[in-house]
Amino acid sequence: MQTVIFHSTIFGPIHSRRLGTSLGINLMPDDGKICSFDCLYCEAGYNAQGPGTTGLPSRADVAGMLESKLSQMKAAGENLDVITFSGNGEPTLHQDFGGIIDDTIALRDKYFPGVKISVLTNATRLGRQSVARALAKVDNNILKLDSAIAETVEALDRPSAGYDLDRVMEQIASFGKSAIVQTMICRGEHDGKLIDNSTDAEVEALIEAYRRINPGEIMIYTIDRPTPEVKMQRVSRPELDAIAARITEATGISVQVSG
Repeated sequence: MQTVIFHSTIFGPIHSRRLGTSLGINLMPDDGKICSFDCLYCEAGYNAQGPGTTGLPSRADVAGMLESKLSQMKAAGENLDVITFSGNGEPTLHQDFGGIIDDTIALRDKYFPGVKISVLTNATRLGRQSVARALAKVDNNILKLDSAIAETVEALDRPSAGYDLDRVMEQIASFGKSAIVQTMICRGEHDGKLIDNSTDAEVEALIEAYRRINPGEIMIYTIDRPTPEVKMQRVSRPELDAIAARITEATGISVQVSG
């Protein structure tokens, strides 16, 4: 089984296809996975591997480790474009997510004031006001929407019980132009069921959703690393470019492509 790939709370810097030189923050355990999605393509593996034994890092520990790393990078004259919340699961599940965002902003301002703060979230916790307020403070509020067809979301992202696609789209739309919608485009098979969100019907549904949400930007990308479902496949760059052009023509919204 594909297993977690982030074995520390602060990791990198690494080169992100979408964001540049990125210092990562993993708010989940460093030896397990906790997420409200269980995506077939997740580079950190399935949730079935369990939450591990180390638990979630405390707010104080995150701040201490982040300050130590930023201080070292500043002293060494290293380059940094972005601080990114990602890792072994959904970062907004951390009970102190809002406070950690405040700490990160303060440390960014102290050591690298020109650097952006990004959060990669599956948008399942937007109904919590503390989460929504924290996301409104970051530079890149990157919110997942892999399909605007509920059946596809259930098959590809496998959300926890209670996920309501229409409600999530409304919550994403509430951020206005500060929202960045991120969509993974892929195809494959799982348990004998074909899954493909690159079809004409899927793209048309996404276009209608993007119009409804009206974000500041859209990011589409495809599989880049091994996936827990081995039958999932990346979509070619020409296909992604064609989908992006179609989206921009229909919505007038800028689309960033990674593939």
